Amino acid sequence: MTTASMVFALLFYLAALVFAGGLLVRIAGYARTPAPLRIPTTPAPTTIRGVVFRMAREVMLFESLFKANLWIWALGILFHFGLALVVLRHLRYFTEPVWFWVAAVQPFGIYGGMAMVLGLAGLWARRLLVERIRYISTPSDHLMLVLLLGIGLSGLAMQYVAHPDVIAVKRFFLGWLHFSIQPLPDSLLLYLHLSLVLVLMIVFPFSKLLHAPGVFFSPTRNQVDDSREVRHVSAWAARMDVERPHG
Repeated sequence: MTTASMVFALLFYLAALVFAGGLLVRIAGYARTPAPLRIPTTPAPTTIRGVVFRMAREVMLFESLFKANLWIWALGILFHFGLALVVLRHLRYFTEPVWFWVAAVQPFGIYGGMAMVLGLAGLWARRLLVERIRYISTPSDHLMLVLLLGIGLSGLAMQYVAHPDVIAVKRFFLGWLHFSIQPLPDSLLLYLHLSLVLVLMIVFPFSKLLHAPGVFFSPTRNQVDDSREVRHVSAWAARMDVERPHG
């Protein structure tokens, strides 16, 4: 057992706890936050089924972004769909035997990595070159993009430049899942890639990247437009109405 293997195993346990715990805390906070007014962005659906379809289009196709800006929509689609393929491809390191659909997606995962990097490069160029976007961009916006680009580029480099022992990598992560630490292959590029993933897991619950689950709690998207049929009164207004003396 090498020192690097033990350190990475412990760090991944810590990062997994921070990631899962932070995500649960933030989602619970979103769920508890009141939405006292009906503020769906119109035209909005008037039924629950319509809201479900609207949310599905928003999450899977970025409908509102498509209507707002085609260039940003295209870059966002490249990044998010590429990232989804990459994540699915990486499930082979955590499953034995590998699920048939994970095996089927393997060839497409490489192209997903390329699409992810291209999308990220375009989104970063937008923040650097478009004056009004550059003005409102914060250091954390740039750092998140650099972090994600580093993960994508180091992953592609392991595919095309310095190929590590993927069998040993899989053995490490399967052992990690069962609390039986196995040695990692000696590869500086792999260490860099895993270190960047660790940083991403730790900062994710505290960053703007949390828009991933946050979109489901957006009142402009998840509310039914039934203000004409139902009178909505916030809790504080209802209390005032009850306590107000009636002459």
